[in-house]
Amino acid sequence: MKPSDATRPRSALREFIDSESAGGLVLMAAAALALFVANSPLAGPYFAALHQPLAGLDLLHWINDGLMAVFFLFVGLEIKREMLDGQLSTWSRRALPGIAAAGGMIAPALIYLAFNLDDPIAMRGWAIPAATDIAFALGVISLLGSRVPASLKVFLAALAIIDDLGAVVIIAFFYTAEVSWWALGAAALILGGLLALNRLRVTRLGPYLVLGAALWLFFLQSGVHATLAGVILALTIPLRATPARPESTESPLHRLEHGLAPWVAFLVVPVFGFANAGVSLAGADLPGVLGPVPLGVAAGLFFGKQVGVFGFSWLAIKAGLADLPANASWLQLYGVALLCGIGFTMSLFIGLLAFTGPELQDAVKIGVLGGSLLAGVLGWIVLRIARGESRT
Repeated sequence: MKPSDATRPRSALREFIDSESAGGLVLMAAAALALFVANSPLAGPYFAALHQPLAGLDLLHWINDGLMAVFFLFVGLEIKREMLDGQLSTWSRRALPGIAAAGGMIAPALIYLAFNLDDPIAMRGWAIPAATDIAFALGVISLLGSRVPASLKVFLAALAIIDDLGAVVIIAFFYTAEVSWWALGAAALILGGLLALNRLRVTRLGPYLVLGAALWLFFLQSGVHATLAGVILALTIPLRATPARPESTESPLHRLEHGLAPWVAFLVVPVFGFANAGVSLAGADLPGVLGPVPLGVAAGLFFGKQVGVFGFSWLAIKAGLADLPANASWLQLYGVALLCGIGFTMSLFIGLLAFTGPELQDAVKIGVLGGSLLAGVLGWIVLRIARGESRT
């Protein structure tokens, strides 16, 4: 029997919203600190520390391949939770954020490609502006308090989750290196073990996490990006309550989700932001800043997201496929579409996969930071102006 809304456990996503997205504000501070350090006398030790070897990988790789696997595990748990038992559990609830997310991935990618059609290497970055950073976007919304209807916060969160799912698929299919088939076969065997645990209704988290660590190791060797092991592990974690405690609604997925939430919000994502947002502007010139890669990323995030999210939403609502979020106006919906142009975490991550050279990686960082800043500031202004526009 499905628990009632009164007894159903609250997902970490909803707690994230209700806590005014403090994690997003911490991420903003981490990104600002990284930029400051990278352009200060501390720049040398900062970059040296990131490339310090540690157990076979340097520190930056441990953050991007290891620590971020925890982020992807959390994302996978949220996707499964919301798809099966949350805001995305029915087709009617998925309609508007799903259509908006599709537009928000297509339009930015096309704009980026328009800037980089003459460079086949640069074209590899087409997916960089296609992702929305939920922590950053909800952090900006939190600064506006009650000016933004709760329905729009839920819409933004649902859109970002679908957006993350799209990014995971893109990484799996378009940013996978040469595959090691023996390692991938071993990973498949581990996955079989995880599915068996689920089918046998094993509810202790320990066996899942042990096999999940082995899955990550084989993915690391396979050529498929290791962080995707986190998503695959998440999809095998049981959502239902334990048979031994039928009166409890705390399933293994709920327990793991709530346990990870503060670590992801206040450690994993800020550490990733601090390690990857630091770009030295020393020697940067106007032609470099206005090059096709940074311009394509910035324009994709700033223009592409608002055109795709708002445009596709408008078409869906006018066609009767979805409704305007409750108590929200068109101007407020446009403001949220602007905030979708904040693409920090996943955009930087895809940029690291798309390009191996530091020059192009720095160009991506400049584009992501510039486009996200413009989208965040203008989105905040629009939503602040739209305070009295809400429908009753």
